[in-house]
Amino acid sequence: DTLWDLAIAEVEKREKPDDDGKRVEVWEKSVLFMGNKNGGKTTIILRCLEREEIPKPTLALEYTFGRRARRHNTPKDIAHFWELGGGTSLLELIRIPITSNNIRSFAVVLVLDLSKPNELWTTMEKLLQVTRNHVNKILTKLEKTNPEVATEIKQRMRNNLQRDHPVILAVIFCFLFLMYMFQCQLFQEFDSEMRKTISKTLRFVSHYYGASLVFTSKSEALLLKARALINHLAFGYDKSKSVSVDHSKPLFIPAGLDSLSQIGPPPASDSDIGKMHANTPLELWKKVFEKTFPPKSFCDLHDTKDPAQDLQYAEYEVDVMRAQKNQ
Repeated sequence: DTLWDLAIAEVEKREKPDDDGKRVEVWEKSVLFMGNKNGGKTTIILRCLEREEIPKPTLALEYTFGRRARRHNTPKDIAHFWELGGGTSLLELIRIPITSNNIRSFAVVLVLDLSKPNELWTTMEKLLQVTRNHVNKILTKLEKTNPEVATEIKQRMRNNLQRDHPVILAVIFCFLFLMYMFQCQLFQEFDSEMRKTISKTLRFVSHYYGASLVFTSKSEALLLKARALINHLAFGYDKSKSVSVDHSKPLFIPAGLDSLSQIGPPPASDSDIGKMHANTPLELWKKVFEKTFPPKSFCDLHDTKDPAQDLQYAEYEVDVMRAQKNQ
């Protein structure tokens, strides 16, 4: 058989009705992992795909996929996993995995290292800002070329937000925040007020974006919880209904199960809040958080190491031509 014959046979198999006479629909979803360098993104993906491999450093933007059958003798659903390396240094690559073709079935997993709170907001803000700008461009284009799809996506996001939500955002696809406690013991060494500030801030930000919030680590029990939520995004599995909001323990809050009344006000005195000039609730929480954890500048977080100079990627012919071009 030729490649075309195999492709035709595969399509016919997918479109063939099942035993109940119903046509079986194949899921195809995409998930982008981004966040802190060395935060554990690769580890989470491998666990989700049940691969017993030793994680390797991510170079630029890497891709893998997984396939799962919902039940016996049915076509396997497909999940595309993208992983952005380099922290915040390769933001322009976000436009590659997020396209107008897959925007309806796309999710983002933001992985942050809670042992580095001074980098947390800067990293989170920069990644979300670039992602949101790119998504808005796609939606603007869709409103002209396919307005029905653009309306459907916006309505779906509105449906995911609770009534007490502070604002309907321009970020339209499903965000999953995965706060990865890679250095779990360091986070536990913070005093209770610092842990409370981090936890409450992340709860507000996650609620603001209509996202899930998960604290995880190398603990098997916590990894299983994180894996269950990712399987929900990637393969449509049922979402967990369990909730943990105790700031002294790892948080686990699926999207839609938190509220502003439960989160409470920013962890600062009324006099301090009165001195902070903020135009939006998100800006107010940012100022309160950065008062406790002064941020590192974006330049400090930018990765200046050039992968082209790394000896493990050396290729003689390519390097010679590159040297000629530079000369």
